[in-house]
Amino acid sequence: MIYSVLLSLGLASQALATACSRATLQEATTSYVRAQAAGQLSLLALADNVSYAENDMPMDIEQGVLSQAITIDFSRSIHDTVECATFTEITAATSKHPYVIHTRMLVAESNIIAIESVVTDQGDWVFNATGHLHWTKQEDWDPIPQDRRDTRATIKAAGDAYLDQWANSTLPVPLDTPCARLEGGMYTGERDSSANTCKMPAFPTPLNADNRRYVIDEELGAMDIFNGFPWLEATKPDAKMPSSNMFRVEGGLIRYIHEVTVCETPRCGR
Repeated sequence: MIYSVLLSLGLASQALATACSRATLQEATTSYVRAQAAGQLSLLALADNVSYAENDMPMDIEQGVLSQAITIDFSRSIHDTVECATFTEITAATSKHPYVIHTRMLVAESNIIAIESVVTDQGDWVFNATGHLHWTKQEDWDPIPQDRRDTRATIKAAGDAYLDQWANSTLPVPLDTPCARLEGGMYTGERDSSANTCKMPAFPTPLNADNRRYVIDEELGAMDIFNGFPWLEATKPDAKMPSSNMFRVEGGLIRYIHEVTVCETPRCGR
């Protein structure tokens, strides 16, 4: 976890020194999806000193999932021109090895300087790539008209409020009605729209989801927060499991949430 904090702070500062256009960031995410599908790192504009981590562990990029060709059934990306960062969610349900992958990248001078991924597959928390694919394709994440877009601060506050409530269930969270949460392969949006909710029951113990790393896209009303999820792994309740929460915010209210969390034992021993 210390590595991820240093990676986030140090490289984000480096990225901020260079202006990032949306087009540049879109090219980065397009090339990332293409490279992952082919398992070819050569398709990425990587900086010479690119940093790479999977599930909060630094590793050789040539040994990671990016070196594997996988069948990508659906992907969705958001682009943060303030932090020179991108986020991509990949759903690979029909791949020989199914995955749902959340990836955050930092860009400087058109080169990718850092990549970190939360890579989930069979045995991770409520993993079901087929279910994930079914539901994600039905959601609307189109650009929000400019006169209706929330500020960066509003979007960030909504996502933080959702995670903060895990530590204090009495805190308010700006949830829309309807609101749908896609957690692994489980979905709360399949019922009648008047009943759809993202409200979470109180956890048996307060959970401090720290080490938060953000990607915020005002055009899409979207944000992702990489974080450490405590308690969930029953064999190591004090450990912070690699987790990622993606949000769609409309009119200051959370409309969609996607969550993926890594387990050390099947279904985190629960």
